Amino acid sequence: MAEKKEKRSKLFSGEDYKIFRRLMSYAGPFRRQFIISTLLAIGLSILTPLRPYLVGITVDDYIMTHDFHGLLTLTIISLVVLFAESIGRYFFLYTTNWLGQHVVKNLRVKVFEHLVGLRLSYFNRTPVGISTTRTINDLETINSVFTEGAIQIIADLLTIIFVITFMFITSWQLTLISLISLPLILYATYVFKEGIKSTFNEVRTAVARLNSFLQERITGMKVVQIFNAEDQEYERFKQINADHRGAQIRSVWYYSIFFPVMEVIIALATAMMVWRGAHAVFDGMATLGDINAFILYLNILFRPLRMLADKFNTLQMGVVSSDRIFKILDTQEHIENKGTNAPATLKGRIEFDHVWFAYQEKDWVLRDVNFSVEPGSSLAIVGATGAGKSSVINILNRFYEIQKGEIRIDNNPVQDFELSCLRRHIGMVLQDVFLFTGSIHDNITLRDPDINREQVIAAAKMLGAHEFIMRLPGNYDYNVMERGATLSLGQRQLISFVRALIFNPDILILDEATSSIDTETEKVIQHAIENLISNRTSIVIAHRLSTIRRADQIMVLDKGEVKEIGTHDTLIALDGYYAKLHAMQFEEEPG
Repeated sequence: MAEKKEKRSKLFSGEDYKIFRRLMSYAGPFRRQFIISTLLAIGLSILTPLRPYLVGITVDDYIMTHDFHGLLTLTIISLVVLFAESIGRYFFLYTTNWLGQHVVKNLRVKVFEHLVGLRLSYFNRTPVGISTTRTINDLETINSVFTEGAIQIIADLLTIIFVITFMFITSWQLTLISLISLPLILYATYVFKEGIKSTFNEVRTAVARLNSFLQERITGMKVVQIFNAEDQEYERFKQINADHRGAQIRSVWYYSIFFPVMEVIIALATAMMVWRGAHAVFDGMATLGDINAFILYLNILFRPLRMLADKFNTLQMGVVSSDRIFKILDTQEHIENKGTNAPATLKGRIEFDHVWFAYQEKDWVLRDVNFSVEPGSSLAIVGATGAGKSSVINILNRFYEIQKGEIRIDNNPVQDFELSCLRRHIGMVLQDVFLFTGSIHDNITLRDPDINREQVIAAAKMLGAHEFIMRLPGNYDYNVMERGATLSLGQRQLISFVRALIFNPDILILDEATSSIDTETEKVIQHAIENLISNRTSIVIAHRLSTIRRADQIMVLDKGEVKEIGTHDTLIALDGYYAKLHAMQFEEEPG
């Protein structure tokens, strides 16, 4: 990290140029707007110093000679130049902002498309806040590269070049006097740039800590209040907020020092120019028009010089953000989708053939797992926490890749199926139900236009969810809010059942799907579940053994190994792992 910071302390490193060029490539589809903004920058850099030049001519050739007709003409010309400059600046600002927003829009879509295709292992080790910050905050910073960075810097540099050119044309002696203070201005700008850059990093870090703290505490507010930890969390928030305030104040301090110092330097430069210019006027080496023009030249010259440091920092922060974005885009953790098999339906035969699987290399979660499920039959998987039950269904859906063995569906390896087709034929109901902000209808259909309201209602009636939905304000249009916060656990679970079944999957997976449902609600849906799984292949991971007695097969996992497999009665008669689990559970839940 230290090496990275040291590299970034340079104005622009070789790596920064590579990142910047890559960022500019995203402006390729908008080449016309980029060219227009560049041409506008060139035009403005010429028009801006033209006004002081015209002022000098006005004073010398028309005011001093009392030529009022010529004065009127030149005044009109000056107004036309001013009007043209204003119009040009409007289109310049609009075009650069338009360009930045369109580049950011395309990049954001590209990043999101990339994220949704990554393996779940990426999200297991990457905090949600990191991906959110990259997709929103860092991309907004990239927008500033176009609106306040690269093109603006080009425009300012061109303005400086043309202003100095006009100054030399007017009077090279006054120009040299005026530019004596330039090294001092450049040094002050450099010091400001380095100081403000470090405070910007501090501010960004403090904001990230503040956002992370708030997100966690607001999400876990129930825990905070249950354990009466409000005072402790309040004190921690005060400290984090104080750090943020300190970083902001240091940033403000640099600005409050830099701009007054620049004003003093500019005032001294102007005074020196006027003093020397007065002598030049007395000696016939300059005119009053030249003095007036130079005062305006200096104001125009020093304005971009004051802002260049800020804009270089903006550009550099944009490059840093671009680097973070490109690291996500360069993350090659996608599940390979080379399969071409895309059948309209599946028979539903599942076979695990000597399957070994680990989330991390050689830390085996599943060890030499072998089992098969015939079409239309049901398999229940039981075992202690960490036995590998959920891993079985994760690799069946190809959320993760296995290291050894083979998984087959209808005698075809799962890798031979087109990935979206494979997952479309497998319906899942998870223990941890996730509902999106929106209506119940949208949460069930996931905004699939091919599913109509009648299908949703029919599925909800089949699972016993229709009655409670109709009691809600707006029924199927009821807004469930974030993560379904306004619904009970049982209601959320019922909606997830309807969601899974509305897509009519050929294989149905229930991952402890009834664990969050009370006994009364479980009785309501149990009959419907049994009817549904009787017509399709199903895998049921169950915590309550009472819900799986009628399964065609029950498989017992222990530390990733298959210990037993058979019917409920067969496994009870074996008096092994399953019998012990059954006895323990029914001792804990008598009656």
